[in-house]
Amino acid sequence: RWRRQPSDVPELVGLQRELLLAALRLVRPGGVVGYVACSPHLAETVGVVVAVVRDTGAEQLDARPLFPGVPTLGDGPHVQLWPHRHGTDAMFCALLRRTSTV
Repeated sequence: RWRRQPSDVPELVGLQRELLLAALRLVRPGGVVGYVACSPHLAETVGVVVAVVRDTGAEQLDARPLFPGVPTLGDGPHVQLWPHRHGTDAMFCALLRRTSTV
């Protein structure tokens, strides 16, 4: 496993944002990109998605239907899985649809 420190978060957020932007540039308008991070940290999950949506105009789709039968997924549109609730790592999933030129 990778061991990270709190001081690593800003660098990781920048990298994750760049990767998500690159993926959105590669799909055609209307295409959907899944952003998945193995993190419980808001800056690496919701924060990355909010910034990319703000900067690109991408549309965030409801990811909860991708997890049928999984309890306590929250209000959406993203999904955050937790070890103590779901028996998984702290996984995050968001779906973004490219709406225009990124």
